[in-house]
Amino acid sequence: METIRKAAVLGAGVMGSGIAAHLAGAGIPVHLFDIVPKEPTEAEKARGWDLSHPKVRNRFAIAGVETALAARPAAFYDKRDAARITCCNYEDDSALLADCDWIVEVVAESLPIKRKVFANVAKHRKPGSIVTSNTSGISVRDLVSDMPDEMRRRFFVTHFFNPVRYMKLLELVPAAETDRDAMLGFAEWSERALGKGIVYAKDTPNFCANRIGAYGLMATLRAMREMGLSVEAVDKILGPATGRPKSAVFRTLDMVGLDTFEHVAANVYDGCPGDEEREIFRFPEFMKRMIGKGLLGEKVKQGFYKVSRGAGGKEILVIDTETLEYRSQAKIRYPSLGMAKGIDDVSERLRAVVGADDDAGRFAWRVLADTLVYAADRIPEIADDVVNVDRAMRWGYAWDLGPFEAWDAVGVRAVVDRLEKEGRKAPALAAECLRKGEGRFYRSERGARSYFDIGGSHRPAPGSPRHIVIADVKARDRVIDRNDSATLVDIGDGVALLEFHTKMNAIDGDIVAMVNGALDRVEKGMAGLVIGNDAVQAFSAGANIFMIAMAISNKQWDVIGQMVEGFQNANMRMRYAAKPVVAAPFGLVLGGGAEVTMHAQAVQAHAELYMGLVEFGVGFIPAGGGSKEMLFRGLETAPAKGPFPPVQYAFEAIGFAKVSTSGAEAREIGFLRPTDGITINRDHLIHDAKDRVLAMARDFKPLQERTISLPGKGGRLALEYAADNFRRSGQITEYECLMARRFARVLTGGDTHPSEEVTERRILELEKECFLSLCGEPKTMERIQAMLTTGKPLRN
Repeated sequence: METIRKAAVLGAGVMGSGIAAHLAGAGIPVHLFDIVPKEPTEAEKARGWDLSHPKVRNRFAIAGVETALAARPAAFYDKRDAARITCCNYEDDSALLADCDWIVEVVAESLPIKRKVFANVAKHRKPGSIVTSNTSGISVRDLVSDMPDEMRRRFFVTHFFNPVRYMKLLELVPAAETDRDAMLGFAEWSERALGKGIVYAKDTPNFCANRIGAYGLMATLRAMREMGLSVEAVDKILGPATGRPKSAVFRTLDMVGLDTFEHVAANVYDGCPGDEEREIFRFPEFMKRMIGKGLLGEKVKQGFYKVSRGAGGKEILVIDTETLEYRSQAKIRYPSLGMAKGIDDVSERLRAVVGADDDAGRFAWRVLADTLVYAADRIPEIADDVVNVDRAMRWGYAWDLGPFEAWDAVGVRAVVDRLEKEGRKAPALAAECLRKGEGRFYRSERGARSYFDIGGSHRPAPGSPRHIVIADVKARDRVIDRNDSATLVDIGDGVALLEFHTKMNAIDGDIVAMVNGALDRVEKGMAGLVIGNDAVQAFSAGANIFMIAMAISNKQWDVIGQMVEGFQNANMRMRYAAKPVVAAPFGLVLGGGAEVTMHAQAVQAHAELYMGLVEFGVGFIPAGGGSKEMLFRGLETAPAKGPFPPVQYAFEAIGFAKVSTSGAEAREIGFLRPTDGITINRDHLIHDAKDRVLAMARDFKPLQERTISLPGKGGRLALEYAADNFRRSGQITEYECLMARRFARVLTGGDTHPSEEVTERRILELEKECFLSLCGEPKTMERIQAMLTTGKPLRN
């Protein structure tokens, strides 16, 4: 594996600064380069700076860091990571390249400019350093033509997708002379250190993801025009209903930028004269007109969509592709899409929609069929196998299924038969799959996945040994126990894994029961327990508030009390278990999910962690021990000593429903401890959590229950006074003030005296009392109903 200790990013535009920010967030020191300005700005002159001033000479690199710091969504995991970036320019600082293990070029898509940059790199780099280009379409063959031989061997394309922090895909494209071992070593490092998913593409226009993605978009535009569909209708059909992201087609184009996409389409048209679908890449006339009018997308705040703010509030308008005027969106309803809402499995949902006899079904089928045929005909032109193409589209375009996974979902035989019925010839690869591959591009036998290779047989699908797939573990008969909401599996080396699988992994009674059952089994003879799952969005989005709402409606206060106590006791068992318990959270970790995480003895979190105790939004307080845990976190981290600082710390984090935007921020808020780990590659998360269990098990000592000094009545009055001030200033509502006043009693220890030590169990009792009292309030029920119906908190 290559080891990158220091890197240089050449070009401080949006993409270059994004790469620099991601490297800095991964702990890699970065030199960020750009050109020297021709002259100072008026503002610089007013400060007395001339062209010799470092801040003038490094202006473009400094601006790149500022762009990354201001980016939304955030480019940095933690803005303090920007300190790892050194702003440079080519004229003064090129000697610094000799200290870099990796130099990545991210300048304008112009071959002469890139060659000039690489000529400078060749003068200063150290032998053995990796040199790459982030080009999205210039031929690797052309890039290396003027390079010294040793530099050619250490050169390849590293094509990141934007925004760099969030897009998993990294395409690697070698030159003919590239040292294969060097590229594979870099790939392994990028996967582990940067969290990237690697796709090996060929040196063809737009490489792999953009070749298929651009075709899919152009095929969509062709079908849209011929069927007379609107922009909003297309986005409704080709969104989650058919396994595509919420941004669908035209919101995605707005994010990419129409001018950028025109360049991508032109790359194929100009560079692929032999492509049987070449003409589809001619840019549509209406989109050329949009570019001419400056309607480029989000970067100018108007493209296919535009936000209008008026007396009636905010409205998202859509463009009429004939007149290029904006209008209100029409309500889009199709029977097939209504049916699809009730289907959770993406393969089943896709089959249902493309098989439907309405305009949505016919449109979805046409676009899908065109894309499947085109993708099959691109093997091995753009990549050696179906796996690389599927990964490119899932990781680079956020498709739920890659093209060949979609072939399998609909059925290779079913697709071929329908194509032939329509008078279209099936791709040779699909016909070969029917003859020699049992009609499936992928097979899974006891958790071992294989793919159909162009050679005519199934081969093991490549994967990282650090990627533990729970479904594969289950397929190998490693299930220990299960119920409707959770499963306990053996992931090897004596470590068990507890998986939640309710909707959004919401905590319910069956999960609580399985926590206790899991601890019973682990404590009897296993090394330890990992709590994790393979969901896409949420480790756990909180407690099952529908069940709580039903109990409130029936005035089952005893039942609610038992639910709270059961959850508290399960969390306390985890914290004080006789064997190590490690949580592996990722994505949404809210409410009860955060409480589970905070009660694990250690946490190995994903870098993308949106964690918070948000119960105030539904009229509750954290009552599964979350309030208690924040008090103890405050005791450890609050700068001032005494009984009140932990209370203030917990009150602010919970009362204002703070939610982290990364694992680093979760650590800063206190949801994670300083000793908790962060994994940047989601695929490695469970493996890393398992390693942590095994490391803890070697010398494990169970934790002891704690006590804390709390301020009692005096502290409660101070918090109540603060809440009243927030209410009077309009920052919180009357009901939020009531919740805060009741919560103040929990955090300050009830009727305790500051000289007394309060036990964890006493704080749990206070949590339960407060929770039950709020369940009896009509405004809490209003908040629950709003969350269940709209998915958004109600400020009543």
